[in-house]
Amino acid sequence: MRNLIIFLRRYFNFFLFLLLEVICLVLVFQNNDFQKTAYLNSANNISARLYERYNNVEYYFHLKATNDSLVKENARLHNMLRTSFDTVILDNIVKNDTMRQYSTDTARKVISTSVRRYLYKAAKVVNNSVTNPINYITIHRGSADGIRPNMGVVGPSGVVGIVRSVNEHYAVVLSLLSKGRNFGTSARLSHSKEMGMVRWHGGEAGYATMEDVPKSVHLVKGDTVVTSGYSAFFPENIPIGYVESTEEVDKASTSFNIRIRLATNFYNLQYVYVIDNLLQDEQKSLEDSTYKLIKQ
Repeated sequence: MRNLIIFLRRYFNFFLFLLLEVICLVLVFQNNDFQKTAYLNSANNISARLYERYNNVEYYFHLKATNDSLVKENARLHNMLRTSFDTVILDNIVKNDTMRQYSTDTARKVISTSVRRYLYKAAKVVNNSVTNPINYITIHRGSADGIRPNMGVVGPSGVVGIVRSVNEHYAVVLSLLSKGRNFGTSARLSHSKEMGMVRWHGGEAGYATMEDVPKSVHLVKGDTVVTSGYSAFFPENIPIGYVESTEEVDKASTSFNIRIRLATNFYNLQYVYVIDNLLQDEQKSLEDSTYKLIKQ
């Protein structure tokens, strides 16, 4: 206490000067419009800068929540896409989860309905490899969330892979970056509609090969390679990659391979979407029974 009193006595004149200076400034700003306007403008500019920096810091610490909400919103929008539905005649089938199309006249008559075929489920990537001959991705979604083997997996930019094994809370995805003749994705060129298979043969994680493309096709560099829709894993028109150049297999062959730049950046996967084909079992059951009849 004694030290405080000594300090105040020593600097009494200085503190008195500051007090009188503040009183003078207040009187000047209150009684003069020009000075008052200048003060308010300066104060507002300083406050705006301080609030902007505070909001930037606060936004940084809320990035995870923002990303999670964006992923959920993207999953909802994916589920609303027309490619997630099968269009059928209204009188033939009734389903609870449908998207209806109405006539354009005033009667607004229902002319068709689209039955949901694909359901997208967002998942967080917790492990990922890109340098092995066969690469796997672990996601934080499992059987408790309805994930099963042989479900297609896509990212924000394109195809990622196929679910291979599942436990209660996690699933392992066979990445598109996996070597093997038995693993590939049915694809087509957006421009010419020609079909082929996309496979990864090792090497760079950003490139793959589209095989068995007819030489008669008019190739456009930069053309998008998309899923064909013939596979039970993926809807059609999901990007796989972009045409870079041709790779001739054999001069006598009627087809060639295309080097494509993959749409998905496998080095920076954070969230993916698992695709549940709700009609897959129905389609497979019919195809298997037909195949058995043919063999008899």
